[in-house]
Amino acid sequence: MRVLLSLAYLFLLATCGRTHEKFKLSSGYEIPAIGLGTGTITPNEADEAIANALEIGYRHIDTAFNYRNEAAIGSALKKWFQKGGKRGDLFITTKLPHHANRAESVEKYLTHSLKDLGLEYVDMYLIHMPYGTKEGNNLTEATDNGNVIFESVDHLALWAKMEEQVIAGRAKSIGLSNFNQSQILNIYNNAKIKPSNLEVEAHAYFQQMELREFCREYNIVITAYSPLGSPNDRKRIHKGTEKDVPSLLELREVKEIAEKYNKTAAQILLRRSVQSGLAVIPKSSNKDHQRENFDIFDFNLSEDDVAKMRNLDKGEIGRLFDFLGFFKDLNKNPQYPFPLLT
Repeated sequence: MRVLLSLAYLFLLATCGRTHEKFKLSSGYEIPAIGLGTGTITPNEADEAIANALEIGYRHIDTAFNYRNEAAIGSALKKWFQKGGKRGDLFITTKLPHHANRAESVEKYLTHSLKDLGLEYVDMYLIHMPYGTKEGNNLTEATDNGNVIFESVDHLALWAKMEEQVIAGRAKSIGLSNFNQSQILNIYNNAKIKPSNLEVEAHAYFQQMELREFCREYNIVITAYSPLGSPNDRKRIHKGTEKDVPSLLELREVKEIAEKYNKTAAQILLRRSVQSGLAVIPKSSNKDHQRENFDIFDFNLSEDDVAKMRNLDKGEIGRLFDFLGFFKDLNKNPQYPFPLLT
């Protein structure tokens, strides 16, 4: 009987270790290594998607004002709390939209997000983009003949207001998203509260090795969005031509490694990222896919297999999301963060 209890205890420890792997932030808090990305989850899908994810074991939920699903996510969280779920067990990230990239808008937009989410604080508040556009009425983006109106962003003044949200208790930690190294360093060198998180695109085709080394040096944890290479969004538009990037999930190299570990290609891709120190936020409203993505903590890739995956890196050409298709003349904006390919 004692042996059985001991085995059960060891199993419990092992399970807890797998499902609660976290990275320490410079703010003193911890971010779960895997979270649920919600950028493509509609308000109608959110209730079931969030409920399923929390049931599976997800405790890290990533959203943004721009995703237009914060209220639906808040409704799902409320139901979870009513069933006994604890706020302290969750890590909730949301983001300041680009049309609010001015000091006087930070508190207004975070307060609005907190109201929709039904929370007193978020665990991470990020500046979503380094460039800014003019604000319209009712928290919308102003346009001129259908085109956005760019405004220069004072990153240091903006960051000072982000710091005030931490002091006021509305955010536990603060960080950046889609910023480049020079933009990050400008803020870091002038910050009282250092950015502790950077959310950027990162996957096997686009591994961001230089940026990752930079963030290690400055103790900034990276959260990788599109960690599976966004298999449903592989068309990359550059200078009017479409380039079809083969899905990482179908690559022979990835499938061979998956077979070796008796795992799926998605699990191999996610494990590679987490094993290298990245938090990941794969997006899915499908419960089976959510469960598959979450089940990555009971194995480690060998150094040889990690090296094989490293060889898949295409550098800047592997980037899928440059946002140039969303905003006319964004490439002319001096605060556009990414290299322009010729």
